[in-house]
Amino acid sequence: MIDEQRIGSDKVVTLHFALKLATGEVVDTTFDKQPATFKVGDGNLLPGFEAALYGFKAGDKRTLQIEPENAFGQPNPQNVQVMPRSQFQDMELSEGLMVIFNDAANTELPGVVKAFDEAQVTIDFNHPLAGKTLSFDVEIIEVKPA
Repeated sequence: MIDEQRIGSDKVVTLHFALKLATGEVVDTTFDKQPATFKVGDGNLLPGFEAALYGFKAGDKRTLQIEPENAFGQPNPQNVQVMPRSQFQDMELSEGLMVIFNDAANTELPGVVKAFDEAQVTIDFNHPLAGKTLSFDVEIIEVKPA
């Protein structure tokens, strides 16, 4: 009998997945395109998502609930910044608008406008999925040694 490869360390996994909000809204999916392939531990998949797949084998199909602590974390109030409206001259602001900033190292840092008035703008730099429990639909296609 052939030993079935199961997901764990030192494995390469090919799978289809769909990431959904509690509302059922699809955030990301590969079911309509090429499947994703990653090596366990390579950083392509967040550790909480990887850990949820441990023990699965090719052919397994599951829907997993991933809590915020194992996904994108809880929102950090320190990541919400209030800035002078003058920094947004010539911009048409709206709640939910994503604005890209550059930090000291010139790395792009996206933020979402949460509120604004004539004097100030409140920007949330938390990941948009922070604080959300996600549904993770997976279909394991292949598991092989790394």
